Amino acid sequence: MSATNLEQILRGPRGLGTAGLYLTPGTPAAPTTPQDPEPPVVEATEATEAAELPATRTIPAPAGAAAALLAHAVPAPAPAPASGKPKLGDPIPGLYYHPVPEPDALRVAEVGRRIKEWALEEVELYPPEWEDQFDGFSIGKYMVACHPDAPTIDHLMIATRLMAAENAVDDYYCEDHGGSPIGLGGRLLMAHTALDPVHTTAEYRAPWEASLSADPPRRAYRSAMEYFDRAATPSQADRFRHDMARLHLGYLAEAAWAETDHVPEVWEYLAMRQFNNFRPCPTITDTVGGYELPIDLHAQPAMQRVIGLASNATTIVNDLYSYTKELASPGRHMNLPVVIAEREGCSEREAYLKAVEVHNDLMHAFETEAAQLAAACPVPVVLRFLRGVATWVDGNHYWHQTNTFRYSLPDFW
Repeated sequence: MSATNLEQILRGPRGLGTAGLYLTPGTPAAPTTPQDPEPPVVEATEATEAAELPATRTIPAPAGAAAALLAHAVPAPAPAPASGKPKLGDPIPGLYYHPVPEPDALRVAEVGRRIKEWALEEVELYPPEWEDQFDGFSIGKYMVACHPDAPTIDHLMIATRLMAAENAVDDYYCEDHGGSPIGLGGRLLMAHTALDPVHTTAEYRAPWEASLSADPPRRAYRSAMEYFDRAATPSQADRFRHDMARLHLGYLAEAAWAETDHVPEVWEYLAMRQFNNFRPCPTITDTVGGYELPIDLHAQPAMQRVIGLASNATTIVNDLYSYTKELASPGRHMNLPVVIAEREGCSEREAYLKAVEVHNDLMHAFETEAAQLAAACPVPVVLRFLRGVATWVDGNHYWHQTNTFRYSLPDFW
């Protein structure tokens, strides 16, 4: 971190980012009550409803990884589970993770209500026969667990709409509901224009705009991005579009392998997963928190490595918890245990346990490098962003572990 960059940031941190931080290593600041950013981001249809629930809440300093970043130490892993086979809803034995408090029930219920209303009435996201799957996704619980410092329900909805839209693209275009690798590139490109608009002539603008309503993924992308643009700064919106392009590139690589029946080497698979991963979710943690990590700090190689490691670790969590679900689905699904088993000639159990080790190595690297970055650049907005990313990592694991509608563990213990 150069002295010039640090001086620029110290002159101008913006928004909410100084609240609730450890301003010196290991010294907690008093809990604070986040306030709405200026100008407030409140949708007209939701302003009255928001007043019926607590719009703000006192956010304690997070435990686990997030607290350790500010103490410049690596935390201890979660307690080992009791001996014997894990029960439904237990964490994966041997997985390095941090427990999180139960998400605020009022917020979970309200976010769940609003996202379903948006999905059904604004974008017609799914037919009635998919309602149980939408409900079983538990997206409200997911987003509240990942963003406990969101100042208002409206801020939580920014992330929730984007998550629902991204999941719809994956389902409709790639996997569960009619998705196919054949022709995926064209579908993804057209959907991406709902996030990153086409600048064309007047004659051809009208048919492009009409195409954004052609299917549920494009309707969802367009609507979710419109809400996001209202809350985000231009640099935050551009950052998100860039990360979504990365995601779509990863989708295309996986689709190409499926079309040619290619099983990648383990290192190739991990490279693909750096693009086809959760990165767009933690990268918006500052927007959802009501502040901005300035572009110069976000672009620093050390920050990019921290975000990349966090995103890779959370994605391997998905590989591990969705393993049995994917094995039960038609066709061959690529995930890390499957690739390790085939490429390294080991049993399914050995491959799964090695994938747990890969995840743990990524987590340790993430926490170590995040702590080093926090020590090298103890600017309040940097510390808050690092805490936000670490909290997202922990919340993501919590959702996977507890979502027994979708996930169960293999019989390897």
